Amino acid sequence: MKFPPWTSISEAARLLKEGEVVAIPTETVYGLAGNAYEPTALAKIFAAKERPTFDPLIVHIADISELENIAKDIPDAAYKLAEAYWPGPMTMILPKKDCIPDLCTSGLPSVAVRFPSHPVAQAIIKESGLPLAAPSANLFKHVSPTTAEHVAAQLADRIAGIVDGGACAVGVESSIISLAGEKPTVLRPGAITPEMFAKVIGDVAVKESTSKPGQAMQAPGQCDTHYRPQVPLYFGEVPAGHKLPPHTVRIAFGKQAGPIPAMVNLSETGDMTEATAKLYAYMHDLDNPDYDLILVDPIPNTGVGMALNDRLKRASIKTLP
Repeated sequence: MKFPPWTSISEAARLLKEGEVVAIPTETVYGLAGNAYEPTALAKIFAAKERPTFDPLIVHIADISELENIAKDIPDAAYKLAEAYWPGPMTMILPKKDCIPDLCTSGLPSVAVRFPSHPVAQAIIKESGLPLAAPSANLFKHVSPTTAEHVAAQLADRIAGIVDGGACAVGVESSIISLAGEKPTVLRPGAITPEMFAKVIGDVAVKESTSKPGQAMQAPGQCDTHYRPQVPLYFGEVPAGHKLPPHTVRIAFGKQAGPIPAMVNLSETGDMTEATAKLYAYMHDLDNPDYDLILVDPIPNTGVGMALNDRLKRASIKTLP
């Protein structure tokens, strides 16, 4: 496998200012960063990921004050949420300023913005002096990367560099809340739960995200099939008596019994935060041609478990072989 040399913070900032794209660590997953103001850099992101242009990108900033450079008509609710949960795994959708190219937002009048908490991401944004568009640093619809090695395995020959910031602490993509409509609406679950949003700004809606081919999405991560390993993955109860393929492996959760012994356990104690941090790493580890099928135990759909269920539902095949 060909790896690009691991890239320093200063080198990454230089490459980004020159219009290149670089993989950077965040607390959620690794992102493939490019200058959010520059359509050519944005086009390189879409090309490297093989991502359709109807899937908008998230713009990353390194200070709450920079929000006004990206968005307009910013409601008070946005500042309340920013004070509560930034820097951190929360993305807000707001009306965009004209300086953000339509390519970044898939032609939508709104822009997705996030202030990551990872110190390396913050340092790169500050040193580059740029807001950075940065979707997950993986091929479109594949499992998101939570280590620099995951990035290199998929994109090594396609990008200018990779900054190694260690394993991601959160492990799934950011929560996305839209403040561009009449009512605040959660479009993608994550570590910031609907209950946490409501605690700060009152009642919020939760939208069950679906996608239509070729239609611009309201936010990233809305495809009905997404986050998929190459080995088929099945999430949920296995029907009694179903004959599984011979080389099936199981990702357990808690103390549940399963149809076969567990290969790994997301959290033996049932801790949702631990499970979230481990999920993608285990999916990468088990995405091995020696296996025929990956089973994942059911996970309670509460709190951050909503994020786990959302990702696994999109990653899962619908019927067992």
